[in-house]
Amino acid sequence: MPDNEIRQDLRGSTLWVTLNRPEARNALTFAMYDELARICSGVTLGGAVKAIVVTGAGDKAFAAGTDMRQFRAFATDQDALDYEHRIDMVLEAVERCPVPTIAAMSGACTGGGAGIAAACDIRIATADLKIGFPIARTLGNCLSISNLARLSGLMGAGRVREMIFTARLLGAEEAKSAGLVSEIVADHEALLGRAAELADTLAGHAPLTLRTTKEGLRRLRVEGPRADDRDLVVEAYRSADFQEGLEAFLGKRKPVWKGR
Repeated sequence: MPDNEIRQDLRGSTLWVTLNRPEARNALTFAMYDELARICSGVTLGGAVKAIVVTGAGDKAFAAGTDMRQFRAFATDQDALDYEHRIDMVLEAVERCPVPTIAAMSGACTGGGAGIAAACDIRIATADLKIGFPIARTLGNCLSISNLARLSGLMGAGRVREMIFTARLLGAEEAKSAGLVSEIVADHEALLGRAAELADTLAGHAPLTLRTTKEGLRRLRVEGPRADDRDLVVEAYRSADFQEGLEAFLGKRKPVWKGR
């Protein structure tokens, strides 16, 4: 991957991850996907990074999907299977990241870019957002079942079907109504400011509460309501943070979280 196609910038306790190909509307190369997965997998609970903001360079696009030129090399069934497996592994790495992730979206957010945003914990956007998967009128490919399940968990299967079948992009207000976006701000400057503010808020909350909630919701989607959560319950209740929170609450002081 050429240097700087994904920028990392630690500001306080927030890691800003910027998809940095503005000349290509931040379309992702395979190497960029892999680097994003590596970043998310490399974060440890209780470390310097308390939250991650993923955004796109400039104000024109979060990410306009995968760089289509890479598909010219596809020649076998395995090429297609490997690609969807790679995307599933990248999105799972984003989803499993132990700290909260925020997608800060301006302009176009399509295909793989929309998949990354959906895998983040919170999505905020500018009023000019256009988000969706227009593959029925562009490439004619498909999404994996894992990707469809994640989107259906956010929007419902009916909305996902309608969005993909019509190949239309949702505007910011419709995306908010559908559950893809939690907040809309006026412009890119406001977006970055709100993302920083939100990340600071999340960084001040109990890390294990956030991590076990993330993992519990992931298991709920994948395994259903009978998924085993005993390890998560024990992890939270038997942690030093739980004892700290209890004593801080009873002592009427602010807790000091350690993430363990």
